[in-house]
Amino acid sequence: MNKLMQRVQPEQLREFVLFILILLMMFFFSTQIQNYFSPRFFNRVSTSVALIAVLAVAQTLVVLTANIDLSIGSIVGFTAYFGGQILAHHNELSPWTIISMSIGMGLVMGLINGLLVAYGGIPSIIVTLGTLAIYRSALVQFSGAQTVLTADLPQWLLELPRKNVFEIGKLDFRVMVALAFVVVILFHLILKYTSFGRRLYAIGSNADAAEMAGIASKRIVFLAFVLSGALSGLAGFMYLARFGNITVVAGLGLEFAAVGAVVVGGVNIFGGSGTVIGALLGATLVNILDQSLIRWMAISEFWRDFLLGFLILMSVALDAVVMNRLKRFWARREMPVPQPYQETPAQEVPHE
Repeated sequence: MNKLMQRVQPEQLREFVLFILILLMMFFFSTQIQNYFSPRFFNRVSTSVALIAVLAVAQTLVVLTANIDLSIGSIVGFTAYFGGQILAHHNELSPWTIISMSIGMGLVMGLINGLLVAYGGIPSIIVTLGTLAIYRSALVQFSGAQTVLTADLPQWLLELPRKNVFEIGKLDFRVMVALAFVVVILFHLILKYTSFGRRLYAIGSNADAAEMAGIASKRIVFLAFVLSGALSGLAGFMYLARFGNITVVAGLGLEFAAVGAVVVGGVNIFGGSGTVIGALLGATLVNILDQSLIRWMAISEFWRDFLLGFLILMSVALDAVVMNRLKRFWARREMPVPQPYQETPAQEVPHE
């Protein structure tokens, strides 16, 4: 048992517990809601998870460095409207062109955040709270109170949310879901196997020690915000494809959904630990809970936000108490056991 505990890392244990919680929650709601495991419900949840998962990856990159990005919801809204307006006037544009433009716009917005936080020395919560309002105001000005309508968008975009990669029975695995999985797997590999990923963890664990070790902390934090903005731009395109009709309130509140998914998924809000797989599981748990509560008539809609807030608080408490103790336990188990001191017997000198 001790050998097994030594091999399992705290993050892996947290992900396993989250997976079990998701199964238990689905089992509970299946006993309360008629026809719970319907293909329609699966498609609705998976599409919703896909959008939040991309934003959770973006937030994870920033949170690992002990920062936070509250502007991602506004970036999603702006890039969704920006892409929608361009497509409404230029239906002939290819999917890759508009995706690239959305990512590029989000990248520029993330670059502004990164410059102010990394090189301006302003706390990230102040910067991104400000840019949350600034980007939203820019959307209001840019839109001129006009709405992007599905009637003006090209047919390929309207059909994209319903396109399948493959099917299993009546369950559809759609392109949007596949795109989110590609993002999650890509950044999981980046965080686990590249020096950039290791530096993100090092900066979040101890920024001063990282600087002393020769890590260019400012540049890494800057890149984290740039990538967060780029991924938010990609999520903006996904939002446009999913909803079609885009107004000035597009993406409102998504930043809090992403933070909730990240925290519930076990990414330490103080930086230095967590995985994008955990963030994906957190996004799945939060979305299944939200969609299930909508269908469960036994509880008022007003309790949905309460339960989500309670889940976030419990996750932070779990990290602060249980997981920290487990990490100390793992650290003690990995330390070499000192051997008792033994005197070396003196060699006898033979008599001549």
